[in-house]
Amino acid sequence: MFKTVVKTVFLIALVALAGLSGCGVYSFNPRGKASFESISVQRFDNQTVEYGLSDRITDEIIDAFIADGTFKVLPESGAEAILVGTLTRYDRRPNTYDQNDQVTQYRVEMDFLITMKNPADGSDIWSERLNPIGIYDIDDETEEEGQQRAIALLIENIINKSTKSW
Repeated sequence: MFKTVVKTVFLIALVALAGLSGCGVYSFNPRGKASFESISVQRFDNQTVEYGLSDRITDEIIDAFIADGTFKVLPESGAEAILVGTLTRYDRRPNTYDQNDQVTQYRVEMDFLITMKNPADGSDIWSERLNPIGIYDIDDETEEEGQQRAIALLIENIINKSTKSW
């Protein structure tokens, strides 16, 4: 009887210990936490004729990093990582047509070169070409709404690449 009680208590303690050991920090990042805790976002360069778009994108990326809360957003002089981006292409193209060959949807296509840099030595933490697309209906939406959808995809990719690395 005493052995059974001891075994039961031991098993309960073992299960409780196993359950508590899973309460630590969980990350999808195979390298664990990011190697930096603060970030600066440089104004995006714009190699297209779309005036003001790169400033809007930069502001929205900064807002997204602040809302995400994974990194402190700081000026470049105090940051442990610097996000640098260039808008290299912007196109608006027909996406779908109706039975009379009239355009019903357009797609906004943007190409970016995005790099996360280590300011200590100038090396790249990561660098990637991103090509977000935003589709909008011409009857009840504007090109700006297509831009916003593409920008939202860009931001999602940047946040995921910066915080998750998976």
